[in-house]
Amino acid sequence: MSDGFALELQKGIRAALVADSDITDLVSTRVYDEPPQRPTYPFIKFGSIQPQADDTDGSTGANISLTIDAFSRATGRVEASRIAEAIRASLHRQEETVSLAGFHLIELICETYFVDQENDERGHFATVIFSANVQTA
Repeated sequence: MSDGFALELQKGIRAALVADSDITDLVSTRVYDEPPQRPTYPFIKFGSIQPQADDTDGSTGANISLTIDAFSRATGRVEASRIAEAIRASLHRQEETVSLAGFHLIELICETYFVDQENDERGHFATVIFSANVQTA
């Protein structure tokens, strides 16, 4: 059984992020679906992924909303903001850098991002919000 739209998009985005030197300069290859219990900071983690059907008479597809979160323990919001901006730059309208098996990535757009302080006040996090359109190959 092949992976669905959302999981294949996550795999393709992860591969694109760890192949981008601007990302690895900030977080190395610490791009997780679920981080380890005691992660090394800073790191990136996939947040929510919500596919909605976008079928036409000739193809099956999905519009996918997804969030990518970045976590920093550095003082202030600078590091988290830099990671968020690097994620945006790496993926926004960069469909050709995201490879999907069995699907075509039609569009990948960064809608917005925000940076806030962690609830425990020991660091900051950023959430980068994307929308994507994926069709079957």
